[in-house]
Amino acid sequence: MSQARSNPADRQFVNLGRVMQVLREEENVDNLIASTIDYLRDNFDYKLVWVGLYDRANHRLVGKGGSTPAGEIKFLKERFALEPGDCLDQVILQRKPLGIPDLRQESRSGDWRKVARKFEIQGTLFWPIYHNETAFGVAILGSHLWNISPRPDEKARFSMLFGGLAASLQRIETDWQTQQTKRPDQPLLGLLDGLRNLQSLAERIDAVVEVTHSFVMPNRTSVYWFEREHRYFWRRAVNRQRKMVSARNDNTAGITVQNAPTMYQALSKDELVVVVDAQSMTKGDISSCVLEQFGCIGMIAAPIVFQGELVGFLCVESDEPRLWTEDERGFTKGVAQLLAMAAPLEEMEAAVERIASDQMLTAGIARAIYSDHDWEDSLDHAANQLCQRLNAERFWIVVYNRDTECFDVHFQYHPKNRRPLPMHFTELADVDRQMMEQASETVMVENVESDFKFMTWRSSLLELEVRSMMISSTAIGKPLEGLLAVGHESPRTWSRPERELVQAVAQQVGLISHQANLQKQADERQKLHQATQFGLVSLQQANTIEKLNPMVVQLMSQIMQAPLAVLVTWIPGRIGGQIAATFGSADQFKLRVKDAVLAVESDPLVQWTTQTEGILPLSVHDLPAETLDWLNAPGIGQILTMVLRTTPDHQPTGMILVADKPGRRWLDRHLQAFNILTNQLAWTRRHIVLVEKLHQNRNELERLNWYKHRRIEDMYRSVGGGVQRLIQLDAGSGNSVGSMRMQQSLKQLQASMSSLPQIIRKEQWRLRPTYETAPLAGLIKRSLERVDALVKQRQLWSQVHNQANAIVGGDIAKIEMILNELLLFACGRSEVGGRIDMWCRQLDESSLELAITDSGEIDQQLLDALRDGHSGDLLTSTILDQPPGLHLAICQSLMQEAGGELSLYKLEDNRILSRLILPLSSN
Repeated sequence: MSQARSNPADRQFVNLGRVMQVLREEENVDNLIASTIDYLRDNFDYKLVWVGLYDRANHRLVGKGGSTPAGEIKFLKERFALEPGDCLDQVILQRKPLGIPDLRQESRSGDWRKVARKFEIQGTLFWPIYHNETAFGVAILGSHLWNISPRPDEKARFSMLFGGLAASLQRIETDWQTQQTKRPDQPLLGLLDGLRNLQSLAERIDAVVEVTHSFVMPNRTSVYWFEREHRYFWRRAVNRQRKMVSARNDNTAGITVQNAPTMYQALSKDELVVVVDAQSMTKGDISSCVLEQFGCIGMIAAPIVFQGELVGFLCVESDEPRLWTEDERGFTKGVAQLLAMAAPLEEMEAAVERIASDQMLTAGIARAIYSDHDWEDSLDHAANQLCQRLNAERFWIVVYNRDTECFDVHFQYHPKNRRPLPMHFTELADVDRQMMEQASETVMVENVESDFKFMTWRSSLLELEVRSMMISSTAIGKPLEGLLAVGHESPRTWSRPERELVQAVAQQVGLISHQANLQKQADERQKLHQATQFGLVSLQQANTIEKLNPMVVQLMSQIMQAPLAVLVTWIPGRIGGQIAATFGSADQFKLRVKDAVLAVESDPLVQWTTQTEGILPLSVHDLPAETLDWLNAPGIGQILTMVLRTTPDHQPTGMILVADKPGRRWLDRHLQAFNILTNQLAWTRRHIVLVEKLHQNRNELERLNWYKHRRIEDMYRSVGGGVQRLIQLDAGSGNSVGSMRMQQSLKQLQASMSSLPQIIRKEQWRLRPTYETAPLAGLIKRSLERVDALVKQRQLWSQVHNQANAIVGGDIAKIEMILNELLLFACGRSEVGGRIDMWCRQLDESSLELAITDSGEIDQQLLDALRDGHSGDLLTSTILDQPPGLHLAICQSLMQEAGGELSLYKLEDNRILSRLILPLSSN
């Protein structure tokens, strides 16, 4: 034992053991801190020792004492706010020791820098006090030496000391929280037991007040009841144990909704209203004047809500600022909900009588509506009964007019000394429309002046002194058809039974109104349907453009009930258009046409119409001067236009226009008829124009074919007879060399004419393919001979590559003509001195590729048209309608019928490739 005393290291461990025992057993925080500071001062050579505890709520350190060279000073027990980035904040957040070489020079140490300069503190150690990742404070150890560094054994003792201190602080904090925690379950279970034995609602309210007051321990606990008709809360009960309060605080007159609107809205939404400190409150659900009426500084107001309706609220009040715990808030709200379950007992009998009365009223209204033939009298009787039951002054029904997008007043009831409602109500805002369509019950407006519902109707209602109302859709859960409303001349709250009664009457009225509206719509649609059918039949019967144009504008004007109709037409691909027909039923709707030609390419209205899918509605103010120059009727205000287009692939051929005076609203059924008739007009005009065009083309082709065929016959008779006579003369003149050559030429000419009888006899009015075979070499040779003159004229160089000994099978005469056409086209587009090559390649046993390449120029549009084929719109002219595109398209068609293929391409080296796939002979 003497050795332990003489050994300093052993002495250190003995002292550490003693202080750790104190830390384990001590229950007082101040004693723990004092023991820690004494140990640090006695066992370590530090001139500055300080311990501060962490205040989590305010993020600061509270000084608990320490020592300096001047002893313990007042500075050591001050509060130090933690700023982001300073040393103390860093140690608290990171929970790691921090060494400072010279505290006097450390800018992040705050006021400790001044203390260090005062006492010459240099090397300083900031040590965190924490346990289980929870920070409890910081210890500061300062020395006169610069940049101190604790030895390993010192670090171990610091860790044990401050770790033990933190563990004891956590233990004390946990014990304190356990003692402070309230158990709401026990008083709540006791209250449930007690409520079962109480008969009246007043007794149950008193029991709830006393239990709540005992658990929360406020200054006062009260229950306020809601008076609906006058819209205020009156104090129904208060705890009996409270001390006598002044008359100012005993405000049994209650709190009006007008004085506390935000509090009322929060309670109506079943939300808890909590005030911690009225004096420091910047915003909340209760204003300062309302808190003065309550006579408190802090409070909790828990709503008493039954079946979605606010019955009242339970209020706990404190005369001093108070931070209400979650248990207190939850207990207060739970007890208020428990009271809500008991609230209906008092009104049960009255509710039963009211329900029976409402059922009789509803049944009586239904009988009146269904049995009375006079709709006005039955509604007047129903409105009178409903207003008496609800103590209301006004009753009205509005029906939504989809044509005008307004609500027409279908029926209204009011006292004789009140002004009537306007005949129309404006369209509802989108949010109000969605609310009424999605609402499953009657919507109420307690105060028209302050409520944000039905803002578009507010001015009209206030002018008629309607301050509160209930409004229900006549078709719940369906698109808006009509509304039934009951109005009162002062702000008030409507109960659920009252809202249910209005909804029931609205559904009864809605059935009859719906049937009447359907019948009216059916009659109007039937008339329009018959007119549209007549128009469609008339369009189908028109067989000429001259009859169609004037008929269609008059038809459009009658069906659309518009005083002006105009038809503008043009031919696709041609410049300009014309006003084909107009119809004006009044002088102010007649056009003064200045010029028959209309520049449709530059006219804004025409371009807008052609770029619009469907109907284009416009105002006369939208039209530019270029359009008003020809659309110059002075009465025009609103117009409808639609392009004449049959399919998206077809070009438009015109547009139809109808116009009316300013303010005209186009009805949906009229727009549908306009769309149907315009589409039918587009197809009818296209059919007539196309038939006329094809008929004209057929006449031209028939005349051309007859003329060419007769000329071929005449040439065959003339040339054939001459050749025969020459052959006979040559046969009688001997066998000289000249005669032999002439005989050979004549036979060759005769062979060339051998195909003409086939054309004359069998192909007079249609092509008839024949099957022949011919060597490829002969076919190429004859084709080159036909263009030999053109090749020599343009000084072209031609060559055949890879010529094969193949036999081509098919209509050889037509194949030769096709090959001749390709060679003529290639020679014609080639430059003087150019080159033409023919390449032969057998693809398989049944086909052979013959390719012609040249270096000429070709229109890319022609290549694209040959690849894509003719346009689907027969009225649109294309590059294939004129040679050479027409000739090449014919050749393509003939090659396809012969089982081959013809195509033209532009190669990467800019050469033109004409590619023929020829069928080979099977033998």
